[in-house]
Amino acid sequence: MYAVIKTGGKQYRVAPGDTVRIEKAAHEDGAITFSDIVAFSGEEGKFESDLGGAKVLAEVVSEGRGDKILVFHYKRKKQYKKMQGHRQSFVEVKINEIVIGGKSFKADKK
Repeated sequence: MYAVIKTGGKQYRVAPGDTVRIEKAAHEDGAITFSDIVAFSGEEGKFESDLGGAKVLAEVVSEGRGDKILVFHYKRKKQYKKMQGHRQSFVEVKINEIVIGGKSFKADKK
């Protein structure tokens, strides 16, 4: 089973036990709750129609910044060059539980 969550302007397909890097998000005591659920599938090919009260619970594993991306602007014959770098901040989270319709799907203990 899996859910599709929306955070930071992007959508992520997550299942219990997955580790996902998302854009930096506010969290309390290392726990994040995602309530913006786009879709949920309990079994292959079938989707849940009622997503009211659905949420995904996750814990923060780490925080950091991604690799540097160089942005280079250039206009030929105009002597114009501009270089700029960017490093996107991220939060790495581990999905613990998906709660939907009174049912709870948790990660397997290994």
